[in-house]
Amino acid sequence: MMTGDSTPLGKIRSQLALAVGENAVFDGWTVEAVNSAAAQTGIDPAQARLAFPKAKIDMIDAYIAAVDAAMAAEFLPEKIAAMKVRDRIRSQLWFRLETMAPAREASRKALAIFAMPQNVPLALRTNWRSSDLMWRLAGDTATDYNHYTKRITLGAVYASTLVAWLDDQSEAFVDTAAFLNRRLGNVMSFEKWKAQWSGDSLRRPSLSRFLGRLRYPPT
Repeated sequence: MMTGDSTPLGKIRSQLALAVGENAVFDGWTVEAVNSAAAQTGIDPAQARLAFPKAKIDMIDAYIAAVDAAMAAEFLPEKIAAMKVRDRIRSQLWFRLETMAPAREASRKALAIFAMPQNVPLALRTNWRSSDLMWRLAGDTATDYNHYTKRITLGAVYASTLVAWLDDQSEAFVDTAAFLNRRLGNVMSFEKWKAQWSGDSLRRPSLSRFLGRLRYPPT
């Protein structure tokens, strides 16, 4: 599923996607959810069915892309400029949960569909896409190995927080908030450790020296 589709059908799909998720709570990830979303948003049902994917996995992908787009529209640079990086990431994660709240039970079904072996590759791609967007909106410009480790780590935090949220019965999801705070604390400690390790060039192990010793062991 491509994001940012500016074609007429792409625009209709973007307008429908969040409403499709809401209606998937009752109708499942089916064409019935698309028809209900079309009625809810005032879009011609025939155009809606033409614009929106038919396969469940692609419908879910379109929904996630719409959550990404809503997040990008919300977290403009001028809004988060004064925020610490941790707060930028946390705010984005919490915004996603708030945006998905009307589709909470449909999100549970979506995770079950994503867990099917044939759908795992797409599940990983959507997780990476959302994590990459969150870091970019937070101002991250890393291009070295940190680019990848940050996204992998955030993807794990997001996935585990999503599961915690789906099972949370506490008032205003305070248990999820506490879980998220703990996980982000772990991430920030890890990032601090990485920065210290990367900056300690004298004590840091050298891969080239290590390989050289394997090839030419000391006599």
